[in-house]
Amino acid sequence: MLNKLVFLSALSVVALSGAAQAATFNPGTYTAVSKGNGGEVPVTVTFTKNAIESVKIGANKETPGIGSIAIEKLPKAIVDSQSLAVNGVSGASITSHAILAAVAACVKQAGGNVDELSKAKAQKAVVKNETLNADIAVVGAGAAGQTATIRASQLGKKVILIEKMPFAGGAAAVNGGTVVIQGSKIQKEAGVKDDSPAIMTEDYIKNGHNLNDRRMLELYVNNVGPMVDWATTEGGMQLNTKAGFTNEAEHSKPRVMRWVDGAQGATRNFKASVEKSGAKVLLATPAKELIVDNGRVVGVKAEGENGIHYTIKAPVVILTTGGFGANKSMLAGSLKNSLYYGVKSSNGEGHQMAMKIGAKTQMMDLGKIYPNGMEVAPGIAKSTIWSNKAAFEDHSGIMVNKAGKRVISELDTNHNIKNEEVKQGGKLFILMDQPSYDAFLTKLSITGISKGDMDKWLAQNGKGYPIVVKADSIPAVAKKAGVDGAELLKTVARYNGFVKAGKDADFNRPAKFMKEVIADKGPYYIVEQQPRFATTMGGVVTDMNLNVLDENNKPIKGLFAAGELVGGAMGDDSPPGGNMAWAMTSGKLAAERAVQSLNK
Repeated sequence: MLNKLVFLSALSVVALSGAAQAATFNPGTYTAVSKGNGGEVPVTVTFTKNAIESVKIGANKETPGIGSIAIEKLPKAIVDSQSLAVNGVSGASITSHAILAAVAACVKQAGGNVDELSKAKAQKAVVKNETLNADIAVVGAGAAGQTATIRASQLGKKVILIEKMPFAGGAAAVNGGTVVIQGSKIQKEAGVKDDSPAIMTEDYIKNGHNLNDRRMLELYVNNVGPMVDWATTEGGMQLNTKAGFTNEAEHSKPRVMRWVDGAQGATRNFKASVEKSGAKVLLATPAKELIVDNGRVVGVKAEGENGIHYTIKAPVVILTTGGFGANKSMLAGSLKNSLYYGVKSSNGEGHQMAMKIGAKTQMMDLGKIYPNGMEVAPGIAKSTIWSNKAAFEDHSGIMVNKAGKRVISELDTNHNIKNEEVKQGGKLFILMDQPSYDAFLTKLSITGISKGDMDKWLAQNGKGYPIVVKADSIPAVAKKAGVDGAELLKTVARYNGFVKAGKDADFNRPAKFMKEVIADKGPYYIVEQQPRFATTMGGVVTDMNLNVLDENNKPIKGLFAAGELVGGAMGDDSPPGGNMAWAMTSGKLAAERAVQSLNK
């Protein structure tokens, strides 16, 4: 027997947090579909008279390396426990809920008791202590941590990599998928031979408003090229050289490229390279404290799955735990009230562990605030950065204020656009005709937004989060968004005149990105734009070897750091591709310097 039910909401699953009593089912195979992060997640469940025999997940668009972990783990957990009372995968809660909701729907179809299967069964906690030994312990499996693991393993050291989430990737798994390649062979082979560390330094100081830690910036600009050469020859990474450089106003030279398949491709390649390295990887294993003996860091304590308490003994620890954007208690300054769109795992545990043993920090009130966000829930944003590019660079999307006027070039720097949004009361609006909106939709999945999300927001007609509206005329769409429609009509006519003349006389939007006039017939769309942040710019202070310093500027023996955890290189603002390049460059260098310290 094969039945099908489209199950649209996880909300109807009651108390998915328990374990089953004796169960009975109508034997057979049943299917249901629930809404995940990337769209529908189809689930097929086979029952015998007294058991859930199998749970299978069909074709889906859940995020590789994140949602896919829930797809891999939950079906087995449900079958093994014969229960809906299984823990979802941390960081993949939407996918986890979708799977549990669909399985619950199948249980109901099969005549089973969802409430009974959802009741928790008390279990006695079992604590097991385990001691592991390594040359280097790396804490945090984002871009910096995985790079450090790969490089230290290549240099002959025994490495243990621990990660608190059940999957590797960190913020790098969901970023824009670009990386700075200044000084690399690939940049030169692509025809850019007039870039240099000095030019990149000048760009970064300008972009970071002269707040940069010059020591870290020097380390960065002089080593990013060799890092890219290593990563693309020995590190298993692949750049999309066919697509060429991306257009980035913050960089005075072409020096930014995307990975093949963007962040998802980079995540896959990192995973493969770490596996190839032979390092031991412990996922779902949060570090709890650094082990210090006579002033030297000699390991880390961590807690793993199934109640295992690890003592990892290592003469060197490299902290690569990322930022603290998701931890409101650590935020200061303008960050405290900014929309957050980063990963929920960025809670600053690495900062806290380091500070507990006396590490010095700097710039803890600074963060990279981007302009291209939609407030999808109170205080929470999602990015439209790549969708904006598609609408602006290849079509006729324009950006206006509440008064219906353009106030800045749509392709100005992120920093300038962000400042303009703040000046305009915290919000601007993108107006798109149908071709521009169609292009906008094609890039949404890069930042975790689906067409289904957009359709849902359009159905709210401007009355919920975020403002995404559609109408057949410009005055009508403007009214729904709260924008001055009469002024917007004038703005559209003026912009179309610039397109025909081949010059933006108001804001100098490059002529090569003014290919089409805005259509004279609808439908038209308006999408809000608000400042949002994910990346914190401050962190621990290190020396030029990436050895963490104490409050007296003395190296803490045995403790190195890399990635977002290390503050300073970029000042108060990071340009496109900069964070990924810094994470990998500092991760590689931290590993090399750590190995050198062991070999002395």
